[in-house]
Amino acid sequence: MYITGSNSELLAGELASLLSGRYVSFEIYPFSYREYCHFHAYEQNRGSFLEYIQSGALPDLFQLKDVDSRRLYMAAVKDTILLRDIIFRYSIKDARLLEDIFPYLVNTVSNLTSVSNLVNYFGSKNRRVNYETISHYIHYLETAFLVHRSVRYQIKGKEILSGTCKFYINDLSFRNYLYSGYGYDLGFLLENAVYLQLKVEGYQVYTGALRNGEIDFVAVKGDHILYLQIAVTVMDQQVYDREFGAFKTIDDNYEKFVVTLDKFAFLPLRA
Repeated sequence: MYITGSNSELLAGELASLLSGRYVSFEIYPFSYREYCHFHAYEQNRGSFLEYIQSGALPDLFQLKDVDSRRLYMAAVKDTILLRDIIFRYSIKDARLLEDIFPYLVNTVSNLTSVSNLVNYFGSKNRRVNYETISHYIHYLETAFLVHRSVRYQIKGKEILSGTCKFYINDLSFRNYLYSGYGYDLGFLLENAVYLQLKVEGYQVYTGALRNGEIDFVAVKGDHILYLQIAVTVMDQQVYDREFGAFKTIDDNYEKFVVTLDKFAFLPLRA
């Protein structure tokens, strides 16, 4: 028997007690880049990857050839999730606020943000909101798999930091077809795609905090750790120094990568 749902709390409460000890749960994400290429019989190259991150990875989208149809489909997906999995399930009192929080998080992908940031933002729009409500609504968006939270991880102290964090969307289709006016550059799309791929591969993904900077991703699976920096290109010397230089203060032997869209390979650096 398979039970599917688009809410991470599906197996909570009464259902959990009925199935206790007799089920295995796992998360299914939108198509990875490899699955996307396999479905379309594409070669894995820069062109197909750019198409992947600039379109989306929900399988039903592949049957829709024009942008307007895809936009309508994604609007229906978003509205269904908000209505069924959040508004009805949690008896949301301010549905408009919930609907406004989602595009805010889409707009701030890969940027450090906090609940206080949202409270201040909506307050500047003369909206009466409070910290607790915003916090709960963000949590509901996470349980419905619309967004994922990347908390800050202090690399030297090896501890989770509270306060600011980053959010990533579960599929770039939401940005590409619903909120494209926010002016993402390829860097945001690439970073979101790498985050999702790490999640697909079973990693816990954090934002690495350094004394004078950060590492885009600290990916942890068991006793294995990866450090990743994301940049569209490192052909500019200043960008190159910044991205590779971020690893110099990390005193361990775990693998460290800079992910770019450059066509050239770089020799590995040694500390």
